[in-house]
Amino acid sequence: MPRTTDGEPHDWVTRAADDAIRHAGEGASLVTVSSGASPSGRVHLGNLREFLTVHFVAEELRRRGVATRHLHVWDDYDRFRKVPVGVDPSWSEHIGRPLTKVPDPEGCHDSWAAHFKQPLHDALHDMGVEMDEVSQTERYESGLYRDAVLTAVAARDRIEEVLARHRTKAAAATDPAAAESEQEAAALAESVASDDDEPVGSGDLARFPYKPYCRDCGRDTVTLTSYDDATHELAYRCDVNGYEGTTNLATDFEGKLVWKVDWPMRWAFEHVDFEPAGMDHATPGSSFTVGHTLVEDIFEMPRPAWFGYGFVGFAGVQKMSSSAGGAPTAAEALQVLEAPILRWLYVRRNPRQTFNIDFGPEVLRLYDEWDALGRKAADPARRDAQVLAFERASATASAGRLPTPERVESFRLLSSVADITNGDEAQISRIVGAPVESLEPRLSRAWTWMREYGDRTTIRDVPDADRLASLTDDERRWLAELLDRLPEPLDLESTTTLVYGVPKLARGLGLDDPPTDEVKADQKAFFRLLYNLLVDADRGPRLPTLFVALGSDRVRSLLTPPA
Repeated sequence: MPRTTDGEPHDWVTRAADDAIRHAGEGASLVTVSSGASPSGRVHLGNLREFLTVHFVAEELRRRGVATRHLHVWDDYDRFRKVPVGVDPSWSEHIGRPLTKVPDPEGCHDSWAAHFKQPLHDALHDMGVEMDEVSQTERYESGLYRDAVLTAVAARDRIEEVLARHRTKAAAATDPAAAESEQEAAALAESVASDDDEPVGSGDLARFPYKPYCRDCGRDTVTLTSYDDATHELAYRCDVNGYEGTTNLATDFEGKLVWKVDWPMRWAFEHVDFEPAGMDHATPGSSFTVGHTLVEDIFEMPRPAWFGYGFVGFAGVQKMSSSAGGAPTAAEALQVLEAPILRWLYVRRNPRQTFNIDFGPEVLRLYDEWDALGRKAADPARRDAQVLAFERASATASAGRLPTPERVESFRLLSSVADITNGDEAQISRIVGAPVESLEPRLSRAWTWMREYGDRTTIRDVPDADRLASLTDDERRWLAELLDRLPEPLDLESTTTLVYGVPKLARGLGLDDPPTDEVKADQKAFFRLLYNLLVDADRGPRLPTLFVALGSDRVRSLLTPPA
């Protein structure tokens, strides 16, 4: 079991925090850990790994008393690339414009970028994640990056040498045919394909590291025609409308560095000590590997500490895509998962591991596993790396302990009770034996999960006369024992004992006797009979819970054979 020299358990978060501190250097007044994302569409659960990975490292640094900045950079000055599924095709008019200059497709925010930032803002707040957020639109348009841009442009020949060298490496090392999976092949393809490799001008300007947005139409669909190093005047022609204009890189801030130069510029500007990257960015020739060279050679700052992290999929989807539509967001996940559990999905695994999130029956097992870990964490003698992950998921330095139920009941039980009562709070409270307020926030999530992803139960309105008329001798004996001993009123404990015990009684055993192999076979047959008669199915919610929800009168009416 991994432990630090002082006996404390450690994990990938511990090691990443160590790396960040080493990068910052002894006596550093601040450690900066950074994340970044482009609000080009729904910020889904795959993107969430970028945010949470850095968040957990920042939390570990704060736990150690280290002054820490979790910097999050919104790449909202990136170009609008394509119209996602479900958006009016007329939005293709805006392709090539900055995301902050594209209208909100639903008209409720100032821009496309703002529209897709907001749901994530809310979800991250609910998860206790706090970041120092910056907008690339604001930083570029304010001229804050002026000197960094001029540095990059002056070093354009050296930058092109680096880019060309890495293009050769990428071509040799990223043959998709050699990939071990479709996911890896997609990542390799993405690492090679980049707007940075597209010519932006002719002749000496073909690989210019800066691209302006057209002053006339606002798009980056321009071809550079000349640049004057003395005056910093950059001339261009718009490929869409033929507009010819100039922009001065020292005084007019209406463009940005190409991505593979923008990223290392930012590391240097912000003095970033740690920033991870998805595996597509960490392949040969990618923006990340190129950036490691450029940040040191051009911007004269050490590359940040880092590691690559694996993709997160959803219910068998190989790789989530913001523009493809359908991939769930953090806000949607929080409708069925308590915030600590969603955090736990990301912190419990080594970031290099890929995993899928499934909102089907896997959610039931996930809650069971979480509750078992909570019981383990309550014992100080059992503190290990698993418990450390539980602790990281459960609380943050600023928000404290995240919301959990006052009374922890099984998610299976709550979803089942909510199902068969159709969410009736009075009945739920009666069956569980607790005020519904004490069951939140889990109860609401259980009911949402059952409505959206579970198999709903349909109770019979009238007895199944044909099935009751064709009972075997054993089945008649079981039902007679059950109805004769059915408690009034019903409660979960005694009803559970009776339902499991009826086949024991029929074989001459007591209710508390351990079941024999014959009894176990009878129990399966008896349970199937009860489900057939109550819900017209071979299986369903836990029978004791179903009995208590229905009440003894309705149970008797559906299970009593004709005279």
